[in-house]
Amino acid sequence: MKTLDPHYTLLNEMYQDEYFPDFLVDKVKAEIQKVIALLESGETDTRIIQEKLDEMTRAINDLQDEFDENDSEIETAARDCIGETVEHVLEWFDIPIPVEEAIREREW
Repeated sequence: MKTLDPHYTLLNEMYQDEYFPDFLVDKVKAEIQKVIALLESGETDTRIIQEKLDEMTRAINDLQDEFDENDSEIETAARDCIGETVEHVLEWFDIPIPVEEAIREREW
């Protein structure tokens, strides 16, 4: 089974930016890791993968209030970082889902 590139740091830009509390970035990362676990299991059915991506995105949507409560928000830098991370994961595992489709459920 293929595993994610060990040299790639998920959400690196968000972790480097003090505007985003690490404990909240950890929560976003945990949702992305659920998708990675599915891909590392060998799943290639794009319908199943998209369902997991939709779950991930809705869970990240649900974190918006918590970001607000901590004087942060899922804004441009976060959107870009999350999108780039998801795109990297999909490309690494050769999943033919465009990133905009992958995160189609986003409210950020």
